[in-house]
Amino acid sequence: MVTPSRITLARKRRGMTLAELSDLAGVSLQSLSNYETGRTAPRRTTTARIAEALDFPLSFFEGPELDELPADGISWRARSKTSARTLDAARSAGTLAALLYDWIDERFRLPAPDVPSLGKPDPETAAGMVRARWDLGVAPAPNMVHLLEAHGVRVFSLAPEYADVDAFAVWRNGTPFVFLNTMKSAERGRFDAAHELGHLVMHGSDRECSGPGAERQANDFASAFLMPASSVLGHMPSGAHVDQIIQAKSIWKVSAMALTYRMHDLGLLTDWQYRSACTELSNRGYRKDEPHGMKKREASQVLTKVFQGLRAKGVRPGAVAAEIGVTGDELNKMLFGLTLTTVEGGGEQAESAPRRALSLVH
Repeated sequence: MVTPSRITLARKRRGMTLAELSDLAGVSLQSLSNYETGRTAPRRTTTARIAEALDFPLSFFEGPELDELPADGISWRARSKTSARTLDAARSAGTLAALLYDWIDERFRLPAPDVPSLGKPDPETAAGMVRARWDLGVAPAPNMVHLLEAHGVRVFSLAPEYADVDAFAVWRNGTPFVFLNTMKSAERGRFDAAHELGHLVMHGSDRECSGPGAERQANDFASAFLMPASSVLGHMPSGAHVDQIIQAKSIWKVSAMALTYRMHDLGLLTDWQYRSACTELSNRGYRKDEPHGMKKREASQVLTKVFQGLRAKGVRPGAVAAEIGVTGDELNKMLFGLTLTTVEGGGEQAESAPRRALSLVH
């Protein structure tokens, strides 16, 4: 029996309208509409044509109802610049990643969520409270992906085709999820992770999590979380030149632009010095890239350990993909750029863990 909502989700994952799927699968528009609403059920041969058109295994459409990511609870980056179709596609991809998480959660003991919901404190205070709760002091933040995972956040990547979606975060049944764009510089990836943490902490499902105001708050949270005021004030001189900023940004593993913004926010740069520094950094290529930045993106420790453990037991990624009803390519896109060891084996070892150790027990 076909589950109607799975047809809808697969279609949105591919960014297709009903009309586009109708043309590609050779199924009438009215029939597809009836299938998605559950008014009628397709024959198996028809489902096979739909599955082929959407590049999903036939078994996917015969699975149970999916626990989709809540549309109203997602914090989108640059929402005004991104089409609704792209956002629907990214949300559908996130739902598939959550399906993978459910599969993993049944077989491994993952860290319990430890992300506080702090109501409406100012971002600077919120960042300090989370740092204190996580025993970080004022030291530069460690690997942000590891840090989120150690505190129960499920971190996945956005598929490469969603390059115009920076990142997003969402609570799903009490579990926090963060989805990161892995096509950006490593420093901007760290900032995105801290930004989404800010949304999780300050903008729960019962509070406004999108819009310019919420984005500014999450940006300010990320800035304060990655670059504690006392740390920046202790390292950076007032009126620092661009070369000093570029040299110092590696202390906090942030972009030169982010450090410049933080210094202005803390009163270390005047308005004129801030604008001048931004102009010079832009002229040097620091607006869109990070020359001479971190060599590697921060990667997932949980996903790396999970697939290493599965491989040791003879379970290949293809078998995992088949069990959750997606293609191997779909599975890889969930992990793109987040595992240092490829899911098929070989390669590098995972980076060192943050202070709070992870526990994965099969």
